Amino acid sequence: MIINEFLEGQSLTAYEYFGAHFVDGGVRFATYAPNARNVTLMLNGGEYEMTRLDCGVWETVHPANAGDIYQFIITTQALQKHYRSDPFAFYSEVRPKNASIIYDINCHEWHDGQWMSKRDKCYDKPMNIYEMHFGSWRTKFDSENDDRFYTYDEMAELLIPYVKDMGYTHIEIMPLTEHPYDGSWGYQVTGYYSATSRYGDPAGLMRFIDACHQANIGVILDFVPVHFVTDFFALHIYDGGFLFESDREEDRFSEWGTALFDYSKPHVLSFVKSSINFWIEKYHVDGLRYDAVANLIFKHGRRDEPLNDTGIWFLKNTNYAIQKRHPDVMLFAEDSTDYTKVTAPVEFGGLGFDYKWDLGFMHDTINYIKTPPYERRAHHNKMTFSMSYFYNDLFILPYSHDEVVHGKQTMLDKCFGSHEEKIATIKCLYTFQFGHPGKKLNFMGNEIAEYMEWRPNKELGWNLLTYPSHDSVHHYVKELHHIYLNEPALYENDYNSGHFRWCDANNSNQSIYAFIRRDNFGKGIYFVFNFSGLMQNYTLRVEQNGDYIEILNSDKDIYAGSNCLNGDMRAFNFSLNLRLAPLSCAIIKQK
Repeated sequence: MIINEFLEGQSLTAYEYFGAHFVDGGVRFATYAPNARNVTLMLNGGEYEMTRLDCGVWETVHPANAGDIYQFIITTQALQKHYRSDPFAFYSEVRPKNASIIYDINCHEWHDGQWMSKRDKCYDKPMNIYEMHFGSWRTKFDSENDDRFYTYDEMAELLIPYVKDMGYTHIEIMPLTEHPYDGSWGYQVTGYYSATSRYGDPAGLMRFIDACHQANIGVILDFVPVHFVTDFFALHIYDGGFLFESDREEDRFSEWGTALFDYSKPHVLSFVKSSINFWIEKYHVDGLRYDAVANLIFKHGRRDEPLNDTGIWFLKNTNYAIQKRHPDVMLFAEDSTDYTKVTAPVEFGGLGFDYKWDLGFMHDTINYIKTPPYERRAHHNKMTFSMSYFYNDLFILPYSHDEVVHGKQTMLDKCFGSHEEKIATIKCLYTFQFGHPGKKLNFMGNEIAEYMEWRPNKELGWNLLTYPSHDSVHHYVKELHHIYLNEPALYENDYNSGHFRWCDANNSNQSIYAFIRRDNFGKGIYFVFNFSGLMQNYTLRVEQNGDYIEILNSDKDIYAGSNCLNGDMRAFNFSLNLRLAPLSCAIIKQK
């Protein structure tokens, strides 16, 4: 039954049959290699014959134990022999070795029942995501060797208290699927069912996720459904034929030098779809962020290329199946195109994602802070344009890892001006992100105003927190996060246009922006921004007279400001008179 579903493109649980599974008499090994002349099992150095079924599946049962090392030896029609890792392996040797390891994937006893019973898609809840790379958030010491890494268990003790204290609600981890090259950051995968052994074994990752859930922290994994690495021990030309990639050479490779999955082949659809389900069911992940979705929508990911019909079919087929099976799990699209209905249900013609990264917001706001303040009046709409399309999809507002590598500079270093002006500007930018409708995502290091671009082989520059200006940003971000968590107006109606209103969207002469966010009871929180380099007197038009309080001001002295504050205020004639320091912002609430 599972084999038939796999071959027809209908399987969500292909991993329950393929790979290595404990059965009566030992371990059953099974792999799909229809183009092979012969397949044998290499187990702990011994070679054993496998039986070919009519459908192209090869299998055998042999005595074996957890921890034993195995590979499949594929003999091609050209009589070439290749040693292959198991595409369905649950555990792998630490690179540069690449053999598979027998593992009981059901070994962990979960203790996250309370979390699992209440988790949902967070549409009306706060979602503040901390995007991180597991091997470079912190390291034990400065070294190129693997002993610099903290294990899954050790990271649970370090990362979870930090995330809780800072006010993050979810951790998004760059790919943990097995990959041979550290410099790929995990985006060139060899093991779609194998948690990378760099940081420990699968049970260690399960304990990490379990501990996150017990601390009320959600876990999102990056997932790579577009392409796979061409290292010859893995999926590439697996059985001597193009089993996972296209038979057409012009459609076989990506711009990254990797091989593209061919979703016109039903078994490929089952393989990747089952992998997504695997991480949800076996590791209890709360969401998956699909990488490079643009390449699944358009050929080569470009709007001027034809639609990728098989890629779109994969997205609709997979997302529909996952949404039906796991209605409480979130699916995120990292999509740089303007393709419509990305977050609409498949039943209504959409792609079936829950959220889409708003890369337009990211690029526009970053370009704005790069601009000198005296030129910003000509670029005023860069900060307002996102709201013109915001309600077309369900958006996440990301400042992700892609923006702090490859010479793009860090978030702080992108800001125009002196060090002091950069510090002031970055506080305003983060406040704009948290005031703007939409869920939030920031890459690790953004919160400490990192000056060095992200280096995957080095830990973050935590020593920056010994400098008052960076420490002040760190404390400011923490306070901003906790305001976000404690104010329902800032999250419970993100995608309801009736709960956001521009108070001042066109004040380009002063480079001032103001808007209100409302909760379910109509009570509002006002955000006011002065992105000019000048002190400004400003009248904020409010909806009700009465007493108001400034709950956060980026110019406060403890945040490396000049202490130009507004404090308690009273509105007359629906107006509040404010004093705004250069490159500052204020959050104001009615008492």
